[in-house]
Amino acid sequence: MQSTCLLLMCLRGEYARPDCAIFSDTGWEPRGVYEHLERLQRECKKEGLPLHVVSAGNIKEDTTAFIKNEKGRLAAPPFFTDAGEGGAPLVRQCTKEYKINPIITKVRSLVGVKPKVRVIGKRVEQWFGISLDEAQRMKDSHLKWIQNVYPLVDMRMDRHNCQQWLTRNGWGETPKSACIGCPYHRNAMWRDMKINHPDEFADAVAFDHYVRSKGNYPRARGKVYLHRSLIPLDEVDFSNEEDRGQMGFSFLDECEGMCGV
Repeated sequence: MQSTCLLLMCLRGEYARPDCAIFSDTGWEPRGVYEHLERLQRECKKEGLPLHVVSAGNIKEDTTAFIKNEKGRLAAPPFFTDAGEGGAPLVRQCTKEYKINPIITKVRSLVGVKPKVRVIGKRVEQWFGISLDEAQRMKDSHLKWIQNVYPLVDMRMDRHNCQQWLTRNGWGETPKSACIGCPYHRNAMWRDMKINHPDEFADAVAFDHYVRSKGNYPRARGKVYLHRSLIPLDEVDFSNEEDRGQMGFSFLDECEGMCGV
């Protein structure tokens, strides 16, 4: 949502205009995200701003192929494992492999530097749609030739301000960019998917069962699960207080939709 707000503000002249926008596709986003992306592509085309879509492959297909063959290297999702205590997740590698690296590869291409060639005499500003209330996510680039910039933080815009701007400009609600089967989904996100997008929930359920199809996850101790409860996804109770006849809602239950980029 914040990235959409920032991009549209640039297109409408309310912030400086970038050279391009980049979306890194994991290949397993909800249908609503791809529909939203197409809408943004039409808007960018109308305004003459390139919107590049990059990808390192389909994370779901890559993961299932890895489990089937048990060969190669895989930057898997941060599954929760029943090895040890507490259901600690595996180290998250997918953000770097499926989000960050494809973007960096595209940026190198745009500035005319081939892969594995040292970048000399180039400087890039990379803008992130991180709002003021997410300031803890700000970090410097690990590459000296790229400077990370956070325009929404500079403009003192938080999530609510971004949503208000989108509403005023006719964009309303925006879908959260996150893989359908991301273990970081909170219960509210799973519940919404199960009720409003049953085909996508069924896809996640099938994937959740498949990652345990050979018992322990390859190259990891124990079995793995998409839900932190270490229960098969289709057996988890996602009912909330309203479902149980009680009133109440906490914004802490809302999925952050955070993929790291």
